[in-house]
Amino acid sequence: MYDYLADHQREPIASRQPHAPSAQLLGLATAVPAQCLDQRTVIENARRIFGGRTNLFGTLESVYTNAQIDTRYACQPLDWFNAPAGIADKTRSYETHATGLAQHAADRALADASLAAGDIDAIVFVSSTGIATPSIEARLMNIMPFRPDVQRLPVFGLGCAGGVSGMTRAAQMAVAQPGARVLLIVVELCTLAFRYDRLTKSNLVATALFGDGAAAAVLSSEGGGEAPLGALGAGGEHLWQNTLNVMGWDVDDQGFDVIFHRDIPQIVAGAFNDAMHSFLERVGLDPAAIDRPCCHPGGVKVLDALEDVFGIERGGLEAERDVLRGYGNMSAPTVLFVLDELRRRGARGQLLMTALGPGFTGAFQLLTLNGEAA
Repeated sequence: MYDYLADHQREPIASRQPHAPSAQLLGLATAVPAQCLDQRTVIENARRIFGGRTNLFGTLESVYTNAQIDTRYACQPLDWFNAPAGIADKTRSYETHATGLAQHAADRALADASLAAGDIDAIVFVSSTGIATPSIEARLMNIMPFRPDVQRLPVFGLGCAGGVSGMTRAAQMAVAQPGARVLLIVVELCTLAFRYDRLTKSNLVATALFGDGAAAAVLSSEGGGEAPLGALGAGGEHLWQNTLNVMGWDVDDQGFDVIFHRDIPQIVAGAFNDAMHSFLERVGLDPAAIDRPCCHPGGVKVLDALEDVFGIERGGLEAERDVLRGYGNMSAPTVLFVLDELRRRGARGQLLMTALGPGFTGAFQLLTLNGEAA
């Protein structure tokens, strides 16, 4: 039984700095790899891979349609998944494709901010689906004209929470160095975690949900050449005790094997509301001041639970459901896809970005959008 309702309180940093300066959001962009996977084609391919090897596939085939995903994107063609691949092959693929996607997202975010690579003072790179040393942002500095004195912060292990927590870390760096321009890059290649050798429920469910994608944002404590898209306020986290095995990786000789517990929607329904209100109370914000959440859409059941928490009618998190339908669960970048979609729709006002990740952790970030459609 998970002790996710336990709450160990102390005076947090946020409550000691209620009026900390905010960071400006100057640019935002997303990117996906070239391989588009239609969900019907994925089902057919999964049936060929698993159908004759385990009876489990027959009982779980409905997961592919119940996921309410139409398309996803992958860094490798579908045939690549039809044979075993070891950690060495997956690592080489990660290094190549994560670097390419990071460059694409960074280029677009810089253009959106009307800035050049040479204007960037710091790079925060977030990813949990591969390991590279030198890290991906170091490789990126060899193919993009960043200055050699750029500060770099590679972050691993945040999982699906990485998009929200990455925004928080980037904003903190921007505020700590007035005038600095910080480039956040979030890349996840979830499809590389596919395990041909694993005839397990988690692996089959993962093949029905996960896709690849990247997002980037430019932040500064000062405005850029164009009017900022919005302003980032306080960010925070909540870790539930004794939940380490709810979400994460099991690593062996063949690479990463996904861990996600079936209780995640129940944790959202039973514990997320208290954690969210605790965060808002710490930063001195009335929940009524939130105009709209901006949620990581981990899956349909999680979205159902989030709509209940926020008092939104079923299906009301339209942008989240549209992103899930078109891209699947890309882990950390997904919430930034939602943010970009809200921006495109002209959303404005106080948003609360939320995501859940390993730990088991809830991540929160306040963001005021100015309502300028892309």
